[in-house]
Amino acid sequence: MDRADTPFWQRKTLAEMSAPEWEALCDGCGQCCRHKLEDADTGAVYPIRVGCQLLDTHGCHCTDYPNRHATVPDCIQLTVEAIPEMPWLPQSCAYRRLYEGRGLAWWHPLVSGDPETVHTAGISVRGRLVNERQLPADAALEDYVEETPWT
Repeated sequence: MDRADTPFWQRKTLAEMSAPEWEALCDGCGQCCRHKLEDADTGAVYPIRVGCQLLDTHGCHCTDYPNRHATVPDCIQLTVEAIPEMPWLPQSCAYRRLYEGRGLAWWHPLVSGDPETVHTAGISVRGRLVNERQLPADAALEDYVEETPWT
């Protein structure tokens, strides 16, 4: 295979990628849009079955990505430099996988050619989260904690 025929994620470092290439790495799983709680004593990060108010919990994408920081000021900005600062990124995350030198998984849309494989492989949050806007007024995030921590 000629270098020009090699997919960009295999021939470029994360830092060398263009903005469109960087965005294309997102597999559409929705995992980083779910709420998390950190155990102050152990540092373990527990995923919550609640998604950000901007998360389309079926499509697993942000409903206002370009303007998300106006609505959700603490929305993450994933950069190459930030990856080591985010140990809660799931092992399945394309950015984490490439940062760690593991390559993209078979179900990643760039590999499979199908944006549905991330869902059929069970990697995405589709059908597993409730949008925070749908929570009862007296809901506590602690009531939605998943048993297994990410870290």
